[in-house]
Amino acid sequence: MNSENVQRTVLGDVEVIRIVEWAGPFVPARDLVPQSGTDVWKDNEDWLAPDHWQPDEDLTVVALQTWVLRSAGRTVLVDTGVGNGRERPGSPQFHHWQGEFLERLARAGIRPQDVDTVVNTHVHGDHVGWNTHDVDGQWIPTFPGAQYLIPAADDFHFGPGNAYGKGLNQDDRLIYEDSIAPVHCSGQAVLWEGTHRIDEHLTLESAPGHTPGSSVLRLDSGDDRAVFVGDILHSPVQILRPSCNSCFCLDADQAVATRRRILERAADTRELVVPAHFGGAGAVEVRREGESFAVTRRDRW
Repeated sequence: MNSENVQRTVLGDVEVIRIVEWAGPFVPARDLVPQSGTDVWKDNEDWLAPDHWQPDEDLTVVALQTWVLRSAGRTVLVDTGVGNGRERPGSPQFHHWQGEFLERLARAGIRPQDVDTVVNTHVHGDHVGWNTHDVDGQWIPTFPGAQYLIPAADDFHFGPGNAYGKGLNQDDRLIYEDSIAPVHCSGQAVLWEGTHRIDEHLTLESAPGHTPGSSVLRLDSGDDRAVFVGDILHSPVQILRPSCNSCFCLDADQAVATRRRILERAADTRELVVPAHFGGAGAVEVRREGESFAVTRRDRW
């Protein structure tokens, strides 16, 4: 089944299902990637538009999506989107958002009780929202039989012990309280650091910088390799200019170092790069080009 919001492919022995919660124009290009300048966008307009950029309005185009991996008999969700009915005053576009995420999962043949593992690549509101859902005024885990893999560094940074990210973002406390704390209360949270092996095909690795616990998920099966990079990349422009962070990166120097490391390995080992927010096909291949990188586009997922 391939439709606009539900798409499937197979990598080795792993079925990959893309569930798009929302996609569309987001913010101006230099608001999302502040140090990118104007030339890199204009020079690459022929392929950045329309999937990643609307040049007439100078708006980036992004997607909020979850990757479902059927691997070694398990169903694994990579990130869980925004979620419905959230108090998000700092993100007006998704404040009290109501979408069809669970309906799209169902269309792909996935029921909440079928999910074995939930991966939160990091603890930002658009990656943990469907961790929970509202039942009679209480937030409870959406996936009742799943382990939730949460980076320990992010759990601390955004949690009460660090006063919810030191109070720098007004939504961080709300995100933790409605999307993370209930998973702890249910006993389903698994905190990890360094690396965490899910099965013979899937391994989580720490990739800090965007957040303290930011991580990537590597898929290695048969002749196929992919790396689900979360928010290491928000735009393909950051592949062309890896020194350019998004406006959401918390540690600028570490984010750049991590991005370069991830892209170098992807180019050298022919890993498919699968970011959390790319529009279009949702994934790209990268290759080295001098001291930087170039993009090999995919027309479909």
